[in-house]
Amino acid sequence: MGSTLGTLTSAMAISAERGKSIFRKTERELVRLSSGHRAEAVHGFRTAARRLQTLLEQLVADNNRKHKKLLKILNRIRKSAGKVRDIDVQLEALRSLKVPQEPRRKTQLVQALIELRARHEKRLYKLMKKQDIRGLRKKLRRAEESMTFDSSLDPLSVSRQMLKSISIPQGTIDEEALHRYRLVVKRARYAAEFAPKSVESNKFLTELKRLQDSLGSWHDWLTLTQTAAERLGDVNESSLVAVLHNVTRGKFRHAVSAVTASKSASHVTQPGGAELHDIRKTIRKDAGMERRSGAAA
Repeated sequence: MGSTLGTLTSAMAISAERGKSIFRKTERELVRLSSGHRAEAVHGFRTAARRLQTLLEQLVADNNRKHKKLLKILNRIRKSAGKVRDIDVQLEALRSLKVPQEPRRKTQLVQALIELRARHEKRLYKLMKKQDIRGLRKKLRRAEESMTFDSSLDPLSVSRQMLKSISIPQGTIDEEALHRYRLVVKRARYAAEFAPKSVESNKFLTELKRLQDSLGSWHDWLTLTQTAAERLGDVNESSLVAVLHNVTRGKFRHAVSAVTASKSASHVTQPGGAELHDIRKTIRKDAGMERRSGAAA
C-alpha cells in the first residue's frame, strides 16, 4: 500500500460537517430503500448505515444508549439488505464471466440466484413494512442535532489503529485471516473519510480504497464459487465451478499480495490495549454475523 499508511500525521480532527451529513445521507437512503429494493437502493443504504455505525462506535466519545438503540434498528435492516446485496454482487460477477464452459448451467445458476434474491427481497420488504420509518427518520434527525464531536479525535489515527488491530501471519495467509482484514479495511476507510480533506487524507483514502477493492473482489468471487459448488457440485462435477475456482484463486493471490505490501510498508504505532480490545471485539462480532448470514443464505 506504499508508505502512505505509515507516515500520516495525527493533526486532523473529525470533520463536524462530514459527521452530521452522514445522518442525512442515511435518512435519504432509508427512504429510498423503503420505496424499492433495486440494487442501487440496497447498496446505498448499506454503505450509509455502515458509515454511521463507524462514526458512532469509533469516533464519538458519548455513544449513549439512544445511539446504540438507533444502530440496533438500522443494523437489523442493513443485515437483511445485505443478503440481497450479496446476490446482486454474485450476479454481477457471474454475468461478467465470459467462458464457453457449460452455458446451460451458467444460465441455470443465474436463474437460481435471481430466485434467491426474490426471496431475500421479500423478507426485506416484510421487515421494512414492520418498521416505523417515519419514527426512525425522527430518531436520525434528533441524533444529528444532539451530536457533538470531540476535537481531540483524529479519524486518521483511529483508522490506522484499526488496521493495526489485525495481525496478519508472517507465513501463509488463509481465507479466514483475509476475511477479517477485509472487514477492518472497510471500517478503516469509513473512519478515515471523516477527516477533513487534505493531500495526506486523500492519499490515504486512495490506498485504502485500492486495498478494499482487491479484498472485496476476492470475497465476491469466493461467495459466488461457494454458491455454484453447492448447486452444481465440485470441480470434478462441473467445469464451470472449476473455472470459478481458478478465478477465485487468482483474486485470492492478488488480495494477499496487496495486504502483505500494505502491512510491510506500514509503521503505525500499535494501539493501546483498551482500544485494541474494543476494535477486535467489533471485528469478531461482524465476522460472526457475516458467517451466519452466509450460512442462512
